[in-house]
Amino acid sequence: MNRYITLVASLLFTFFSSAQKIQDTNLDHLSLTYAKASFNELIDLLSLPNDAHFPKDIKKNIEWCEKAFKNRGFTTKHLKTEKIPLLLASRTHKNAKKTVLIYLQIDGQPVDTTKWFQKNPYQTTLKEKDNTGQWNTISLDKLTGEINPDWRFFARSASDAKGPVVMFLKAIDIIIDNNYEPNYNIKVIMDFEEEISSPRLPKAVIDYKEELASDMLVIFDGPRHISNQPTLAYGARGITTLSLEVFGPRAPQHSGHYGNYIPNPALRLSQLLSSMMQDDGKVAIPGWYDGIKLSDETKKILNEVPDDEITMRKKLGIASIDNIADTYQEAIQYPSLGILGIQSGWTGTKTRTIIPSSAIAEMNIRLVKETNAEHMVNLVKQHIIEQGYHIVDKTPTEEERLKYPKIIRFNYQIAYDAFRTDFDTEIGKWLRKAMIRAFGKTPIQIRTGGGSIPISPFVNTLNIPAVIVPTVNKDNNQHSPNENIRLGNYIEGIKTITAILTQEL
Repeated sequence: MNRYITLVASLLFTFFSSAQKIQDTNLDHLSLTYAKASFNELIDLLSLPNDAHFPKDIKKNIEWCEKAFKNRGFTTKHLKTEKIPLLLASRTHKNAKKTVLIYLQIDGQPVDTTKWFQKNPYQTTLKEKDNTGQWNTISLDKLTGEINPDWRFFARSASDAKGPVVMFLKAIDIIIDNNYEPNYNIKVIMDFEEEISSPRLPKAVIDYKEELASDMLVIFDGPRHISNQPTLAYGARGITTLSLEVFGPRAPQHSGHYGNYIPNPALRLSQLLSSMMQDDGKVAIPGWYDGIKLSDETKKILNEVPDDEITMRKKLGIASIDNIADTYQEAIQYPSLGILGIQSGWTGTKTRTIIPSSAIAEMNIRLVKETNAEHMVNLVKQHIIEQGYHIVDKTPTEEERLKYPKIIRFNYQIAYDAFRTDFDTEIGKWLRKAMIRAFGKTPIQIRTGGGSIPISPFVNTLNIPAVIVPTVNKDNNQHSPNENIRLGNYIEGIKTITAILTQEL
């Protein structure tokens, strides 16, 4: 009996001392050790093409994630949709009082291989910056030695957002290997269509409301503040996309024969877009900013974010900003109307002396919590009508072509609304405690991030608060060629998530 008591006491001592080591003194060492052990796993995941336009490629990503989570004691379930499923991984704990839902994104933006400074955007390349500011490839073998935190992995989705996925997995490995058990259950929802605006997510959240039921939502996505200090973001803007096409002649026509005779659709589209904006950058459409008022208290919170406006503009290469607000943080509290791209005719070496048959503009609206997507779309639509356009939703008929002088195709898709959580809710206090434990200081707190992620369906359907925990470097080129993740951020990301997993609720 005495031997049995001694054994139990020894096991309990080992358990509590391991947990205490994780919580108090060993986060830096553990995060570096497990980061080095994870590089091959990260490179393996990054090697899988993950453009959601190609479901066969996404299937391989789903299989990879399912295996990775099962190997760590999670049960998994496919949440079926009309196309690509979501993957739910769950892990229960004995003394759990609550359930935390984790959101991870797996898919990535399409790639233009001609713009990447490496042969294959899905083949991870390790690079180091030289004294001239150029990034030079170095051998992956260097990863077995001392790690320079400023080295970077270059690959599609390195930061957005497969890097955070493997950070989370390694943090789970740390608590498993050290016999630590959180006092809350964990559910992880993996989204494989985020970069195409998660079109099936809102319905899936409704259909699987019971499976997703939780007390709060944590999102491991996005970049830290530009200072690269530990950051929490309590909201994100929503997004709606618009597609406009102004029609001209049935087919492109010779500009010599028909110049001064056929109205040019490219010019008309340019005039229409210009009518939507004032010269100072404000949206000119009446009612665009209605209902948004920033109190002195809110402005104080925004001003506490340590942005250096001069440095930001220098890095961006701009001399001035739109006249929406005086600062970056305040500017993104308002809805924006953006032009993503314009297409008409041909350019460069393919230029042709023609009047194009149509001109297309792809646009988006970035929503804030106070704005309603349908209302904002209708404001744009009404403005177009007031400019004398007849609106269609597809190519105009012959009858329409001969009847209406100005014809435009107008299509839109509401992806998801904005969300915002108050700073002093339970989830905010809990995450701040974890971050303070990890870094010895209060994290930078962002009221609303500028980007959009599909979180509002969870917040609204499950009636839970949500907070974003960004980990990657701000200058990661997400959505662009040469996307990368700084190794120092990757290591600190593991540290951040481990601190959260070991912070009691």
